[in-house]
Amino acid sequence: MAFSSAVPASKRLPVTVLTGYLGSGKTTLLNRILTHQHGLKVAVIVNEFGEVGIDNQLVIDVDEEIFEMNNGCICCTVRGDLIRIIGNLMKRRDRFDHLVIETTGLADPAPVIQTFFVDEDLKDELRLDAVVTLVDLKHILQHWEAEEVQEQLAFADVLLLNKSDLVTDDERLDIEQRVRAINPMARMLSTSNSNVPMDQILGVEAFELERALSLDPGFLVDEHEHEHDAAVGSIAFVEDRPMDLEKLGNWISDLVAERGPDLFRMKGIINLLGKDERYVFQAVHMLIDGEFDRPWKIDERRRTEFVIIGRNLDEEMLRAGFNSCVA
Repeated sequence: MAFSSAVPASKRLPVTVLTGYLGSGKTTLLNRILTHQHGLKVAVIVNEFGEVGIDNQLVIDVDEEIFEMNNGCICCTVRGDLIRIIGNLMKRRDRFDHLVIETTGLADPAPVIQTFFVDEDLKDELRLDAVVTLVDLKHILQHWEAEEVQEQLAFADVLLLNKSDLVTDDERLDIEQRVRAINPMARMLSTSNSNVPMDQILGVEAFELERALSLDPGFLVDEHEHEHDAAVGSIAFVEDRPMDLEKLGNWISDLVAERGPDLFRMKGIINLLGKDERYVFQAVHMLIDGEFDRPWKIDERRRTEFVIIGRNLDEEMLRAGFNSCVA
């Protein structure tokens, strides 16, 4: 399995990927980020400036594709390659301390996420802070079967259930249960008019599994059952016995080779035989990444917690494969 950047996470620029189906409220949220006096110098990359509806009075500096806002934010338009745009933006790295990338026009957030795995330069300069997905509570059931909707939900680290003022409590709870069946890991917040505290979406370190566990320590327990009424779902594994790294690596490699396109996200904290450090693993489709992150704490329960989110998952087969990796 591949290893992450040797550059400490604290030295790399945090990146938030913003996604959501048409009409979910991304434009409103982007305007909030660009105009809110949140004390952060945030750079925002959007596909088309016209979609953001930025008032010209808010723009104090224009330089090709990069715009500086009067609250200190920097905004870019993506008309070409994302990596090139980020490269140009990083030339003024001292001007901002957080990057937001909005994925309008991209049905699947995976290509943006994978950018941070594939490009060696970006891997050393950036770290993925969170994938934030907006959900239109009023209309999402009309598009529920759309592949784009399912994938956006599956890839999310933070889910903003937007337009909560337009639905009843029962309707909201029904959608929450449906979303949880697809993605049990994500932090979920109800919002109206995309009004959310910035510290709930920026600098949350939600892409890291440890952060997700700290928010909901029980989300990977065996009793966490969900009814799957769609092709996209999740399976969680918890194992107290130590795992064999070679067996685990071979199983995951074979699994990705056979089912890569259907495996949206995999995350895990692994208790390896003979190792006093935790092994943190994650994958996006066919890209695999893992590293030892820190020693197990004295009072910390050493166990493996692992989750797979994907399409048409064969739970019996996957559990058998996972169990075969026990040392």
